[in-house]
Amino acid sequence: MPYEDLREFLDRLEAANKLHRITKPVDKDWEIAAVSRVAFQSIPEERRPALFFENVVGFDIPVVAGVLGASRSIYCLALECDVKEVHKKWSEAEQHPIEPQRVSKASAQENIFADREVDLRRLPIPTWTVGQDPAPYITAGCVVTADPDSGIRNVGTYRVELKGQRELGLFINYLQGGREHVEKNNQRGRPTPVAIVLGTDPVIGLVSVTRVPQNLDELAVAGGLRGAPVKVVKCATMDLEIPATAEIVIEGFIRPKELESEGPFGEYTGYMGPKSMSYKVDVSCVTHRSKPLFQAFISQMPPSESSCIRSVGRESALYKHLAQDLHLPVRDVHLMECSGAAAYLVISMRKSHPAQPRVAMCAAWSFAPQFGKMTVVVDDDIDIRDLSMVNWAISFRVQPDRDVFIMPGMPAVQLDPSQAPEDVVQQDPTRRVSSKLGIDATRKHAFPAVAIPPQEHLERVRKEWKSYGF
Repeated sequence: MPYEDLREFLDRLEAANKLHRITKPVDKDWEIAAVSRVAFQSIPEERRPALFFENVVGFDIPVVAGVLGASRSIYCLALECDVKEVHKKWSEAEQHPIEPQRVSKASAQENIFADREVDLRRLPIPTWTVGQDPAPYITAGCVVTADPDSGIRNVGTYRVELKGQRELGLFINYLQGGREHVEKNNQRGRPTPVAIVLGTDPVIGLVSVTRVPQNLDELAVAGGLRGAPVKVVKCATMDLEIPATAEIVIEGFIRPKELESEGPFGEYTGYMGPKSMSYKVDVSCVTHRSKPLFQAFISQMPPSESSCIRSVGRESALYKHLAQDLHLPVRDVHLMECSGAAAYLVISMRKSHPAQPRVAMCAAWSFAPQFGKMTVVVDDDIDIRDLSMVNWAISFRVQPDRDVFIMPGMPAVQLDPSQAPEDVVQQDPTRRVSSKLGIDATRKHAFPAVAIPPQEHLERVRKEWKSYGF
């Protein structure tokens, strides 16, 4: 059965021992970020729980984080599938989307505050990079906009800076669908209606951070993932539809042709993203459930929730392109979490032709040019989620003069600090261009036998592991 809302999903996380409740009073302006970072660094990924901060000093709204991507197992629980079925689940949802179902009443609108009643400072919005971020940031908002011509909806997750009691700064980069909607309205001198939705059915959050085909409604894809339509309701102050079971919804209008300095912000690369001239949102209304929850994504330095979420969704789209659309003998793809699920791509394949590793690299770069600054192709006996095995393949299946090549003149990984600073780029736009490093770490001839115990012995020991006192 699909989850009806975030609360039901939290109950299931707790039943699966994947939710850690923190009852100690915490300060949103430093402590939530610090606790989250230590948890992600010190707890192995497979055991890393979502975090529930029950007592935020000065607020009566709890904060939840890591709910979608503290680990791959949590991600899979949200999709209600095994990790091996994730690619198939995404592919089927995109091929068979289920249109949202509109309802007249919604728990997301149990409490409505409009105009001067709005005060965003009542929300426990954390500060993530103390001493660097200029203000608290909403990190898990599902930002809903609509194309002014076609009415097609876009749902994406972008950074949102708290600017004041009724003002927000919204950064949408040039690759995101929501930006096209805003720019169309800007050309006509019209404000852009926008809704920032917090605390949804988990699959909506997963779709929001994953790139889906441009002609698809993200909420319809979410319906395909959950196997039932997403219930939506009309916003209180504008003609946008939002998930009916959301915890908190911030409605507003993006000012036409007006930009304001926003940032810097601690980004997924582990470095501060630069200041940007970003959109300014005038908030018209805030609605929320009774006793709402505030959801946040843990970003910044990998490992992070944002990197985990992005890696799984991006991998599914890339795998579909390589294996299903192009029919390459690709077995799996992985965007390393240590690279923010962007810069380091590993592809495993059972090649039937010596040129196929390079074909797979070029196909990946063509499909997602902003990813894979370093791309490694390995044989299908390599566990591409085990960095030691990948490095072993690079160490002993590669001759650098033959198996390593550089592709110049390629798009850069977004926010990569090894690129030229923005002031240099403005003077010399060619400095925005990057290059790709390709490594063919597959076997090119017959190799000696691998020096490990027989597989059946290893499997027997794994089954009897506790008997060895571990």
